Amino acid sequence: MTTVRLSEEWSRRLVQMPESGMGYQRVDVHLKDGRVIRNLMVLNAEECQTEEPFGPEEIADIELSES
Repeated sequence: MTTVRLSEEWSRRLVQMPESGMGYQRVDVHLKDGRVIRNLMVLNAEECQTEEPFGPEEIADIELSES
């Protein structure tokens, strides 16, 4: 498991979204190369836990997971 520290821009955006549970959100991360990594956990709107490493500069969009 890798932890990706999100930029302030993404953290500010996530703070405006509802939590999935106490202190975390389940999100889908859309990368600039077209990949979508689904159902990742973000802790405190700052740290994204992932099995598929990526850099914060690769993120095109983040949205709450539906699952």
